[in-house]
Amino acid sequence: MTDVLRRGRASLAFSFFAQGATFALLVTRIPAIQDRYGVSDALLPAFLAAVPILAGVGSVTTEHLVKRIRPSVLLRWSQPVVLLALLEVGAGDQLVELAVALGAFGLAVGALDASMNMLGVSLQRTYGRSIMLGFHAAYSLGGIVGASLAWAGAHGHLSLFTSYLPVVLVLLPAAFVGSRWYVDGGTPDEQRDAAEAGPLVFKLLLPLCLVMTFAYIGDSTVSNWSAKYLQDVLGSSEQLATVPYNVYMVMTLVGRAAGDFGVRRFGAVAVVRLGAVVAALGFAVVAVAPGAWVGMLGFTLLGLGLCVIVPQTFAAAGRLFPGSSDTAIARLNIFNYVGFLIGSPLVGALGDAWSYRGAMLVPMVLVLVTLGYARSFASQPDRYGDVHERPRTADVGRGSNGL
Repeated sequence: MTDVLRRGRASLAFSFFAQGATFALLVTRIPAIQDRYGVSDALLPAFLAAVPILAGVGSVTTEHLVKRIRPSVLLRWSQPVVLLALLEVGAGDQLVELAVALGAFGLAVGALDASMNMLGVSLQRTYGRSIMLGFHAAYSLGGIVGASLAWAGAHGHLSLFTSYLPVVLVLLPAAFVGSRWYVDGGTPDEQRDAAEAGPLVFKLLLPLCLVMTFAYIGDSTVSNWSAKYLQDVLGSSEQLATVPYNVYMVMTLVGRAAGDFGVRRFGAVAVVRLGAVVAALGFAVVAVAPGAWVGMLGFTLLGLGLCVIVPQTFAAAGRLFPGSSDTAIARLNIFNYVGFLIGSPLVGALGDAWSYRGAMLVPMVLVLVTLGYARSFASQPDRYGDVHERPRTADVGRGSNGL
């Protein structure tokens, strides 16, 4: 059983890694995609908004599909679709081709994100200790690799298709082969909990939904606008404009690599509060930055602050509804895309109507609002170890009110 769990954890971590690389390759080349397809600045927010809308549809669909199909099966087949859709973005040259590719990407990403986090929470419960941040650290590592490859492509003046093809040829078969070791989880007690679970009470989930929304408004600001902000507002080159997202992902990796230890040692409430304050400081630095390098300092702080919030929110939802964790995670995952849907157009609209510097203050304020919901992450009856954890008790175990 130990070997099964170990292989399941490693294969799921690789899936997170592959998705991080794929998403980074898409978002860090937005200026190049815009130029290739002739997408105007006015039309760009509509294309950016279409992806999270369709991803939300994919997540809602996944919520219903997992009643009949295991999350591991959904993940196995959605990840190849995401990779092939990325390749199509690089291969086309007509707006309709871009629309089809981004549509497929969005729908598949919704299923992929929901099923990945379902498996992660399930494995965390089985392990009996916090490991969720480790999976998201793998995502960050993938983002670093993807952003680095995007920089290399831009620096070498490679076409999008030439940049994307080698990555897809490597990740697609590796992810598909690794999917044979996914572990759906479910001890007899957990299966009985799921069978006897009552309806999910959305009112109890709402604080976590708001936190997820605010976090992804911040994250989408970085992923969708960091390159254009550095290039258009701070006067950097196209090559340097790919760096902020890479810096951001490096700091999310650092924060998440240490995050599980921080949760065990200090508790999730303290970790989430600290993350919110650091992220708000990052947005403030970006807003007042006199040049590209100070702007990148702000994005560094943003990565370090925002990185801990999302994994803890998924884990808290799984613990809050131990018998309906798949449903809770799929429902919560929708607000990932709500954040992206609000964040990208909001920053664009404020940037055009006011200033992009001023627009950065809005996600700063929203991230600070997270402080008011930090107690939703409190782990009251079930803690692990001597202070915040208890051996053999799941990080998403019963009797909790969040993480």
